[in-house]
Amino acid sequence: MGRQLAETLPAARSLFDRANSVLGYDLAQLCFEGPSEKLDSTVHSQPALYVCSLAALEQLKATKPEVANEAQAAAGLSLGEYTALVFAGVMSFEDGLKVVQQRGQAMQDAADAVPSGMVSVLGLTIEQVQALCDEARQPGEVLQIANLLCPGNIVISGHKSACDRVPELAEKAGAMKTIRLSVAGAFHTSIMQPAVQRLAAALQHVPLTRPRIPVISNVDALAHDDPHEIRHLLVQQVVSPVRWEDSMRSLLGQGFAPFWEIGPGRVLRGLLKRIDRKVAAEGIEA
Repeated sequence: MGRQLAETLPAARSLFDRANSVLGYDLAQLCFEGPSEKLDSTVHSQPALYVCSLAALEQLKATKPEVANEAQAAAGLSLGEYTALVFAGVMSFEDGLKVVQQRGQAMQDAADAVPSGMVSVLGLTIEQVQALCDEARQPGEVLQIANLLCPGNIVISGHKSACDRVPELAEKAGAMKTIRLSVAGAFHTSIMQPAVQRLAAALQHVPLTRPRIPVISNVDALAHDDPHEIRHLLVQQVVSPVRWEDSMRSLLGQGFAPFWEIGPGRVLRGLLKRIDRKVAAEGIEA
């Protein structure tokens, strides 16, 4: 991940070098050579995705500077909100990476404390998924909507025991499919509450400035220009559902187009096409 960019683009290589100084380990080697099980851990995957996404942004700046210079708004899914904020000038690369490193560790620790997970449910409405959560959840358990990605694609998150009941109940409810996600735990739920205080402490010492372009928050699908509000929403994000579909509809409603996906993979373009199949979307992959 990110290897080709680092080998062909000095600005991308510089980001990896700067990241190594912040993190205290060789992120480039981990991204390029693995092992995958170490890279997939939340502690390492969050800094890796952050740096690789910003390396891909350097590629966009180098090959299509007009796209980067004329961008009118930005958004990022979960961790991607940090890269969007760096692009918008709200925080520096190094400060953002320091927070992301602590965010990943705090979320990993919260996940390690409680057996939990996430399940993608395809083919049901929000109301049906909420009813599914209510049916699968037993007293003392958490199971709630975590990601509202696009029509018919909603991720639920909670205790492992509750997640284990989802596939059978979802099939009975008429779901097309369920997919158990390969993640450390129940992100964007109250199970992540132990991470809140640690993330708030990490963000408290990071200087934030007003964004030069609107950045849509995952929490409420709105743009905010008050640094205090942005800091608060970044903390709340780890225990709140990601309102990605609403975020994209907000941008579409304001006439923003075309869209560019910057970073590893093509998932966001796929989600966008499920929201509006006519919208133009391109990408720069890491």
